[in-house]
Amino acid sequence: MSVLSGKKILLGITAGIAAYKTASLVRLFIKLGAEVKVIMTPASKDFITPLTLSTLSKNPVHSTFYDKEDAENEMWNNHVDLGLWADYMVVAPATANTMSKMTNGTCDNLLLAVYLSAKCPIYFAPAMDLDMYIHPSTKESLQKLKSFGNTIIPATSGELASGLVGEGRMAEPEDIVSFIENDILSKLPLKGKKLLLTAGPTYEAIDPVRFIGNHSSGKMGFAIAEAAANLGAEVFLISGPSHQKIQHSLVHRVNVISADEMYNAAHKYFKEVDIAILAAAVADYRPKNVATQKIKKTTSALEIELEPTKDILASLGEIKENQFLVGFALETNNELENAKGKLKRKNLDAIILNSLQDKGAGFATDTNKITIIDKDLTEKSFELKSKVEVAKDIINEIVKNIS
Repeated sequence: MSVLSGKKILLGITAGIAAYKTASLVRLFIKLGAEVKVIMTPASKDFITPLTLSTLSKNPVHSTFYDKEDAENEMWNNHVDLGLWADYMVVAPATANTMSKMTNGTCDNLLLAVYLSAKCPIYFAPAMDLDMYIHPSTKESLQKLKSFGNTIIPATSGELASGLVGEGRMAEPEDIVSFIENDILSKLPLKGKKLLLTAGPTYEAIDPVRFIGNHSSGKMGFAIAEAAANLGAEVFLISGPSHQKIQHSLVHRVNVISADEMYNAAHKYFKEVDIAILAAAVADYRPKNVATQKIKKTTSALEIELEPTKDILASLGEIKENQFLVGFALETNNELENAKGKLKRKNLDAIILNSLQDKGAGFATDTNKITIIDKDLTEKSFELKSKVEVAKDIINEIVKNIS
C-alpha cells in the first residue's frame, strides 16, 4: 500500500503544454488510493479539458472563484476550504509565470489563492522551454519557493515543445508520484525503524481437530501494524489465527498458530528491531499431552491437564538491549495495579491497559479504550475511539518516547 493511500491531494494545473500529462497523473494518484481534487488556471483549459479531469478524479474541477452555470445561485469556490482540505498540494505543470506569481504573492486566479491559503506540504513540477528555465528570474523563483518550504520536483532534459532539446521538461507522471512517495517516506518519524508486533489469539491443540483459544480477533494489532507502517516503520507482524487482512509494502506478515510458534518467531526477529509491541492474546496454558487422534466422545467426564506456556513478553524483557518494549494488559479488576505490576515485572518501557469493565473495549469490537503507562508509571488515558484511531494514539506516544 502506498503512503498516498487515503490522502487528499490537490492538483493545481497551469497553462503549459505538459498539462496534457496530468490526466495520467490523476489516474496514478487515484490508483494508489488517494482522493484528488483539481484546480486549473483558466488558460490551462486550452491544453486539457476539465471534463477529462473531473471524470478521472470523480470530483468537480474548479478554475474560477465562483461557478457561473447557475446565474441565479452563483456558487463561491472557497479557496480557504480547498487549501485546508488537502494533505498535499501538487502544482504540475508549474510554468514560469505561475512560479513568479507564487513567489511574489500575486493572487489573480483561484489556483494562486488556494496556494497562498494551503497549510499542507506543497510540491511543484516546473515545465517550460530551455531558455526560460535557465533565465535568472526563473532560477530566483525556484530558490525562493524552496526557501518557503515548497518542494521542487526537478525538471528533466529532453525534447521540448519548441523543438529544442534540453532541461525544462516536466517530470513524467510516474516519476512525480515516485518522487512524492519517497519524499514523504524520508520525512516520516519511523523511517528506518524496524518494529516487531504480535497480534491475534493463539490456538493450543487438544487433538488434531480441537484446541484451546480465545476471542481475540487481531483487529487492534493489525491496526497498530498499519499505523506504524504509515509512519515509515518496517513491521514484522506475527499473527495468530485471524481473519484480518493487511496490504502494505512495509508490513511483513508471519502466520503462527500456537504460543510456542509465536515465541520462536518473536525471538527470531527481536534482536533486529527497534520497537516491539506485543498485542497478541497469547494462551497462558496449553494441554500437557496432545492426542494424536481425535478424542472420541464418551459419557464420562474428560480431564485435560494443562501446563503454562512460555511467557513471550517476559522473555523479551530479559534479553532486551536498546529495544523499546511495549506490552498489553487486559484486566477485569484492580486494573491499574495489575498493569503497573506487569510493567515492572516484565521490564517493559510502556504498557497499554484495556479494561473489560469499559463498554466497547476488548475483544471482537471495532472500538477500544486505553490507558498508556510508561516506565515512570505516568498514566495517560484516552477516550473510547475506533481501533484505527487508538492505534494512531499508541504509535504517536511511542514516537514521542523514542524521539
